Amino acid sequence: MRNTFRYIRTSTSIKLSLGILLLAVPIFVLAMGVLFLQSRRMIREEAMDRASSVLTNSVQRVCRYLNVTETATNVSAWLATEYLHPDSLFSYSRRVVQLNGNVDGCSISMEPNTFPQYGRYFSVYTIREGDSVKTVIEKEYEYFEKIWYDTPHKLDKECWVVFYDEADSLELTLEGKIASYCKPLYLADGRFAGVISTDLSLRRLSNVITAEKPYPNSYFMMIGQDGYYFLHPDSTLLFTQTIFNNTDVREHPDIIALGHEMTSGGRGCLKVNIDGKPCLVSYQPVPGTDWSMALVCPVNDVLQSYHRLTYILVPIIIGGLLLIFFFSSKAVAHAIRPLNRLVVQANRIADGHYDELLPLNNRHDAVGQLQNSFAIMQRSLKQHVTDISQLNAEMAQRNEELVLASKLAEEGSRQKTAFIQNMTHQIRTPLNIVMGFAQVLSDSMKMLSFEDVKSILGMMDHNAKSLWRMVQMLYDSSDVGISQSTCIDKQEKVPCNEVAREAIVYTNTHFPELPIRFETDVPDTLILSTNRLYLMRSLREILYNAAKYSDGQHVSLRISHTENTILFIFEDTGPGIAEEYQEQVFVPFSKVNDLSEGLGLGLALAKRHVENLGGTLTLDTSYHEGCRIIIELPLSTQ
Repeated sequence: MRNTFRYIRTSTSIKLSLGILLLAVPIFVLAMGVLFLQSRRMIREEAMDRASSVLTNSVQRVCRYLNVTETATNVSAWLATEYLHPDSLFSYSRRVVQLNGNVDGCSISMEPNTFPQYGRYFSVYTIREGDSVKTVIEKEYEYFEKIWYDTPHKLDKECWVVFYDEADSLELTLEGKIASYCKPLYLADGRFAGVISTDLSLRRLSNVITAEKPYPNSYFMMIGQDGYYFLHPDSTLLFTQTIFNNTDVREHPDIIALGHEMTSGGRGCLKVNIDGKPCLVSYQPVPGTDWSMALVCPVNDVLQSYHRLTYILVPIIIGGLLLIFFFSSKAVAHAIRPLNRLVVQANRIADGHYDELLPLNNRHDAVGQLQNSFAIMQRSLKQHVTDISQLNAEMAQRNEELVLASKLAEEGSRQKTAFIQNMTHQIRTPLNIVMGFAQVLSDSMKMLSFEDVKSILGMMDHNAKSLWRMVQMLYDSSDVGISQSTCIDKQEKVPCNEVAREAIVYTNTHFPELPIRFETDVPDTLILSTNRLYLMRSLREILYNAAKYSDGQHVSLRISHTENTILFIFEDTGPGIAEEYQEQVFVPFSKVNDLSEGLGLGLALAKRHVENLGGTLTLDTSYHEGCRIIIELPLSTQ
């Protein structure tokens, strides 16, 4: 023992090692402590980011459900006011539920005595029952006082409402708790006619929202503008309690602050003590509604991995101190040996000779080890310089990509602005004509002759049809229109010659002075298995364009056939389509001339409809007297 103490007192390497250890211990412990605290902060920040991301994804999923519901409701609302008839309302209500699998019900409820044959009340309702859809006239009751009817009527605009159907008349799940998109209906003269409301079960929304949870015990909650819960794991709170109920401001100011943030439409993350447990609560509003959704994550779940880290930290500290002592004693033992031969080489490195690599050697003394260390350091330094140069090159490339992306964004913005301006101009022109002539009829009806009135009504009808045609094309180009076009029935039996003649008659209503020549090589009994509506739209659109852009004298439609296909060949005499624009005409919203009439959708939609029917639409570039377009469909006869 005495010899051991004597060795420690006389050994310089041991003394230096102990000195290094005494200096390293507080630094190492402090570093580990900082790392420990930093890990806690990073885990919490990561948890907040993760909760915010999960919440955002859930809100987006809810918004997709809501947007689909709103779009379906708005389309049917427009049709309901345009064609106000009891049978039509049956069809529109049923259509909303049938075409949208996420919708649980749709009602169209009218003002008192709208249809005298049905008495004071008239409300049709469609409900989804499993895989079937049922449409009925609701029993007579004072639905005018219901929140889904009264709220949009008072607000004079569409809105989302959440309510509890006490009678459970909808026979939905989640005990009759319903979210409903309500839109007021107005007649052409501006009078309020009723309300169309589309219902979603909160159980369905709950399943959508809770599809992803970041932690085992985390949960979602949703409140309205008044603070009432309508989504919460504790179903006893739904529609009966607010976030402020039974909450003492002095004891739980954090919950009060959370409630005010959520009811005011705020967004963020707060640390809140809920039921005696600290929780991280991420919250944000649901766009398009006055709802606010929150994700509650218990801190114990968030810091579970952090607590496990505590049991690992102590052995790491002890092992680290032992390693420090071991390696420091070894390093000191070699460091106190002469280093003169390394000084020259070290000075060259200090002078900046990074490219002159030091050679490695097999020596085991201090100088050899340090020389190898310096050599490795220099190679590493050279590698870092190379990496920095490569990084600079990559940054330059990314800057170029960002410039390109910025230009593309500017071009996209320009195209969007041009489209909006073009659409506004195209729709405003027929609207102004219709409104202008309507004013003329209103102000000068008695002064106009029968022929003048007939001419004015003809122009109003023509422009109204043009406006309807543009609206129909915009609808077909929307996501809903595209979805519908891919789900059409392609097995309808359509007489080939008959549909061609109907398309010619339709075109002549817009261009009565234009002679359209019709030729056919097939008998009238030839039948196609296709979809009549979308085939008719394609034929009409191509004939319409041929009539509009031809010389006004020579337009023809010829039907021919091959062994397996039927061909519709459209020809006109006129300016045709220049070679540089032949590909562009089939791109949606693209026009050869920005000042020309139309939205740039006609040929693009016709091509899409034909391809959905299993055929092809091509522009014959070998025809130079005008324009020739060929539709080729599979031939199927009965």
